[in-house]
Amino acid sequence: MKIVELIIDEESELGIEAISVVESPAIEEDFVALKSQEFKLAEVDKERKILMGALLIPNKPIYRRNGDDEYYIYFSKETVLKASQMYLMNSKQNNSTLEHKYELEGLSLVESWIVEDKVHDKSVKYGMDLALGTWVGSVKVNNDKIWNEFVKTGKVKGFSIEGYFADKMERPNESIKDELAAIEEAEAEYLLKEIRAIIKNDNRVKSGKKLVLESYSDYPDSVSNNAKRGLKLNEAVNNKCATQVGKVRAQQLAQGKPISKETIKRMFSYLSRAEEYYNPSDTEACGTISYLLWGGKSAKSWAESKLKQLENE
Repeated sequence: MKIVELIIDEESELGIEAISVVESPAIEEDFVALKSQEFKLAEVDKERKILMGALLIPNKPIYRRNGDDEYYIYFSKETVLKASQMYLMNSKQNNSTLEHKYELEGLSLVESWIVEDKVHDKSVKYGMDLALGTWVGSVKVNNDKIWNEFVKTGKVKGFSIEGYFADKMERPNESIKDELAAIEEAEAEYLLKEIRAIIKNDNRVKSGKKLVLESYSDYPDSVSNNAKRGLKLNEAVNNKCATQVGKVRAQQLAQGKPISKETIKRMFSYLSRAEEYYNPSDTEACGTISYLLWGGKSAKSWAESKLKQLENE
């Protein structure tokens, strides 16, 4: 599955526009609205109506879906720090919304900091266990309706950030390797369950016949050659550009092994999305390497043609 790092370009107008108080996260196509999923708001001072919570967590893979397009996004520590600084530099501290839908008045960010010490950070006093590099904020709620009807009743449970970000298709750094491995393991378990379900419900198995899943290996040699090239280029950059899934797919294609119809669908979907990141003149770019690992342009053309052929059969 594609993994995209979201970044901020200081020369553009990208960045965080507002902080929203929410019950559950809302994620839209080109608009980021991320709830601090694991950390509820702390009522720092009920009399002064101040809330504290995580605003943005670095290196946290976050699942997103746009139609049939599934992928993960994450923010580096550098981007989290930059976002926190630009939010104040651009005087956005009084911008707030409810559930990313309704603009609010009377909510202001009055404290903002980055967690640099997990033992002595202020958030620890309020029972939070936040990753280093997390952006934390305290919000003053000078809005009785929001405080009484949403905060005190528990209708809102966390902060979200709203904003526009650029993205770059790149393998995340080593600091989130373990979390990504867990994601891949979960995906593998899901696929295994799907295969078991197919076998269990297939009449050929029940009748004692051998079950053979249809697969295809009639893709052109250029697909295999692209995959081989991608593997070599990835090795040249210390294997930083490929997930385990990408490596397995490349090895499969490089060896000319048959692939299923579902894999062909995933291949076409991935290559269609990733094509914009492919730059044949930049052989060290992760976008170029990842594209080649999946067979490159030859694979996209073959997959499109093969799927049409299978639909007409």
